[in-house]
Amino acid sequence: MKKLFILVLVAALLLTSLTALAENRKVVIGATPSPHVLVLEQVVDDLKALGFDLEILTFTEYPLPNPATAAGELDANYFQHLPYLNAYNGSVPEAEQLVAAIPVHYEPYGLYAGQKDSLDALEDGDSIAVTNDPSNETRALLLLQDAGLITLPEDVTQDSQLTALDIVDNPKNLQIVELNAELIPASLGDVAFAVINGNFAIGAGLSPARDALFLEPTDGEAGKTYTNYVVVRAEDAEADFVEALRSVLYTAKVRDYILNNPDFAGGVIPTFEVAE
Repeated sequence: MKKLFILVLVAALLLTSLTALAENRKVVIGATPSPHVLVLEQVVDDLKALGFDLEILTFTEYPLPNPATAAGELDANYFQHLPYLNAYNGSVPEAEQLVAAIPVHYEPYGLYAGQKDSLDALEDGDSIAVTNDPSNETRALLLLQDAGLITLPEDVTQDSQLTALDIVDNPKNLQIVELNAELIPASLGDVAFAVINGNFAIGAGLSPARDALFLEPTDGEAGKTYTNYVVVRAEDAEADFVEALRSVLYTAKVRDYILNNPDFAGGVIPTFEVAE
């Protein structure tokens, strides 16, 4: 009887050990609501089958996910393009810097109607809201230049960090109103027009393809520069969970979801090739 008890105990311990080994690893990713959270939700079950339980934390403010990732509170984040990441990395010590691991999609910037519903109605002194973080304000000002409303310095690039003070020609004396990105959609009633990030436009019920008065060209340099990435700590760049996440994102299912979601129409464009 004693030997039988010992055998049962050993078997139970082995079973417990095997169960522990079989448990999935939890992966916590911070993302902004739409489209980022929605895209990640498409791969929860696929990632689970590869041994990872995905927990998605929703962030509505850009400055928060990068420090949380650097501190280990998040395993990764998904909300930003390279100029934004470069600006963040340039503002923190090397130990807190992050790397772009998985390029996923591009969201064209758009100029949207506020108090006025047509650029033909633009008048001297009208106000235009733009995002106030350095990389995205530069992007917004470049959009206004492409729309023929202002002129910027000749040497400006997507990695420049411009503000309204850098405008060299403003024939309509436009008032540039600098706001946090998440606040701009709610401020449309206070300005003549607004430049809005694709994710916040979609979240506010706007269709970039239908509602934007002027849209960033999707086949130009902007599409390459402003692709949104899954971002991780440098030591996790080749981690198993990153490889697993890439494999489940780079699928026809995710590509088709992005392209066929009516809420994304024209505002979210996959930038990856489907893995064979």
